[in-house]
Amino acid sequence: MRHLWSFLAGLVVAPVTWVLVTLGQDGSGRTIHRWVELGTYSTPNLIEPAVYLGVAGILLGLLATLRFSPLGPLVAGLLLAVPYLGMFVAPFAVRDRVPEGWKMLGDPLPLRQPLENGTLFLIGVLLLMAVFSAQRWRQWPGQPAEAELTPVDTPVAPAQSFGDWPTSDATKDTAPPSLGYPDLTPTEPLPRRTGGESPWSAPPRSAGRPEGTTETR
Repeated sequence: MRHLWSFLAGLVVAPVTWVLVTLGQDGSGRTIHRWVELGTYSTPNLIEPAVYLGVAGILLGLLATLRFSPLGPLVAGLLLAVPYLGMFVAPFAVRDRVPEGWKMLGDPLPLRQPLENGTLFLIGVLLLMAVFSAQRWRQWPGQPAEAELTPVDTPVAPAQSFGDWPTSDATKDTAPPSLGYPDLTPTEPLPRRTGGESPWSAPPRSAGRPEGTTETR
């Protein structure tokens, strides 16, 4: 369906562009020639032909750059370029087939002007070159559907022992894993201090001295 719409757009844009370019070129040329004859100028006189040329440029830009189908630029490019190529074969026959003496909005419409000065051939070649960009005319891939978020039961890895010290089931979830260093925790409980000296207390200062000697300072 997009190829059909692009084909129809090319059929419409080509003659509309021919008319708009004719109005813009003829109006701009006559305005500037009048300025030269009078020796003065008034820039608002160029607004109308500039609007015609601007609209033609927008139509051509949309047809050549939008990513629809290559049929539109192909058809429009051939319709605009072939008449000028016919000038190489039968120039008088081609020129006579273009209507002359038409008017639009009270302004003369010399349709032969953009044909004779080569403007139509230039625009047609530009549109034909746009067709050869294969990447531009590929259809955009569809957006992938969002994946539904479903809870997934992640298996818990079994506890591993580090070094030579195994991890018991009771401390599997609470005790931090060892890094392989020897355990310094005493295997037997420490004796409670009941008034006597603890086996863990420091030795007396006179330990190791011979009997009968006194400490001197």
